[in-house]
Amino acid sequence: MARIAKATLIAAALLAIGTGAVVALADGRSAMAPTVGYTLLDGRQASIDQLRGKVVLVNFWATTCAACLHEMPQIVAMHEKFKPRGFDTLAVAMRYDPPASVVRYAETRRLPFGIAIDNTGEIARRFGDVELTPTSVLIDQRGRVALRYVGEPDFAE
Repeated sequence: MARIAKATLIAAALLAIGTGAVVALADGRSAMAPTVGYTLLDGRQASIDQLRGKVVLVNFWATTCAACLHEMPQIVAMHEKFKPRGFDTLAVAMRYDPPASVVRYAETRRLPFGIAIDNTGEIARRFGDVELTPTSVLIDQRGRVALRYVGEPDFAE
């Protein structure tokens, strides 16, 4: 079952990027992504709504999560490969992650996408009470949640 979900995340991202198609959740429902604002590490204010028109991967992670750190280079590679085709990534560090650790990790790895620290837990709450990391949410160009995946996807698959 997990193998199917992993393959579905990658296939959904590629399909959404390549064709602009709306990819529905497995149960057939396609909810709008929550309207939520955040502050990026560089101090800029942003919101999910500003990313409408792009396929967006919102990745909830922590520097204390081994699976998160293992998948991050693959998220970077996917971001760089598909960014020219309208793909973007937002990495949301969990509220329990020490901000200094998040900043240090992002700077030393030169992460090429937006990073927000969810100090209050509001972003995780608005995305369905995310508690487990990594959790990835794929949002289509229309701002709808296309897929939600808990755990580390098999990016090669």
